[in-house]
Amino acid sequence: MTSNYALPVHQQISEMLIREIAAGMRLDGEKLPPERDMAASLGIAVGTLRKALADLHAKGLLERIQGSGNYIRSKSEVESVYALFRLELVEGGGLPTARVISVGRLAKTDDMPAFGSSPEGHRVRRLRSLGGRPAAVEEIWLDGSYVDRIQPEDLSDSLYLYYRRALGIWIARAEDRVGVADAPDWTPAGLGLTPGQPAGFIERIGWTQDGASAEYSRTWFDHTVARYVSRLR
Repeated sequence: MTSNYALPVHQQISEMLIREIAAGMRLDGEKLPPERDMAASLGIAVGTLRKALADLHAKGLLERIQGSGNYIRSKSEVESVYALFRLELVEGGGLPTARVISVGRLAKTDDMPAFGSSPEGHRVRRLRSLGGRPAAVEEIWLDGSYVDRIQPEDLSDSLYLYYRRALGIWIARAEDRVGVADAPDWTPAGLGLTPGQPAGFIERIGWTQDGASAEYSRTWFDHTVARYVSRLR
């Protein structure tokens, strides 16, 4: 079932290109291929590509020169659905997608830091892919005070998009702690990690626009596929 909060295809392409520009895979001043060739290589309609390029142009990442073509314009700060998503493919970029493993409302556990006002939280477990390659598993806890129930079909590849559109909140600030930890016992087949295998590990606390600590998450990633990247500009 398609999520009510899923990204349309043109925005997926736009977000993919934004991540490639940020990773230096597409350089400032680089000329993009002709639109029909580029659309064919991406397996999308030319009209869909043009919508994606229009989004890049509106964000200042694309210059259109009549009779010449489309040229990349790099910027340090860009509005992006995945602005706070720090995992990239080892070679850079990679459009994030997610497969929901489970969703449930549960009591918070003693091994997580204090966050939010409810003793319960919504636990979302997902398999994360980058550019179609399984890269990580993540467990996200949203404080139970924001909504009574979350259905799996509500969730898109961007959980933060669901927060904003369905709940009227957004994660404005986050603290990440990066290290190494054993992959959890619920790690699904298909990821290049097995339960108990050492993996890259990220713990995050997220604060909403009004300063409330609303979310706690932990992510285990395959370091042969992905890396954690935070760019300082």
